[in-house]
Amino acid sequence: MFLTLANLVTIFRILLVAPFVMCLLKAAEPAHSVSMRWAAIGIFFVMAASDALDGYLARVKNQATSLGAFLDPLADKLMITCASIILSLPPTAVEGFQLPLTIVVLIVGKDVLLLMGFAVTYFLTENVHIRPVWAGKLSTFFQICMVLAILLGPELTSIIFFWPIIARILWWMTGFWAVTATFVYIWRGIRYIEQFGTAPETKSDE
Repeated sequence: MFLTLANLVTIFRILLVAPFVMCLLKAAEPAHSVSMRWAAIGIFFVMAASDALDGYLARVKNQATSLGAFLDPLADKLMITCASIILSLPPTAVEGFQLPLTIVVLIVGKDVLLLMGFAVTYFLTENVHIRPVWAGKLSTFFQICMVLAILLGPELTSIIFFWPIIARILWWMTGFWAVTATFVYIWRGIRYIEQFGTAPETKSDE
């Protein structure tokens, strides 16, 4: 299969998930807490930059592909899901910024429901239409900001004393947009099925 540069950048971002997770886990060890957390932050920034780069290549350089449409959200979901779970567990959470399990359930639940929705859509229409919606983009944006707010929490608290409050507002906003995106995708999926659910029968009659 021919891979565009945008696809290669996305695959590189997926491969970075493993060292990112390893740094988050090592950050739980007192001897490496600060250094490993900053290493995770550095990798996270590289991943975010690569996300912007592959988006630029896909849109401006006309390198958009079906593979990229599948891999790009997959890379984001792997990164955010792993980070959310690790940052919510007491042994690996950032001190003073443990992410509530409720937020993790909303984030992971959204992705599970979307996966089920894609399966149902394919079963009924023999096709899957992957197109980001505004609520999904906002949800991803807040998830990225939430992870950064938590990872940078100890340092930012020393500069902005009410940063823990900002972080908590941010992660509940993240939960809100995860729920909103779920409903938007469900609504879009239902409309797509209603519109194209009979496509195979229509084609067979021609």
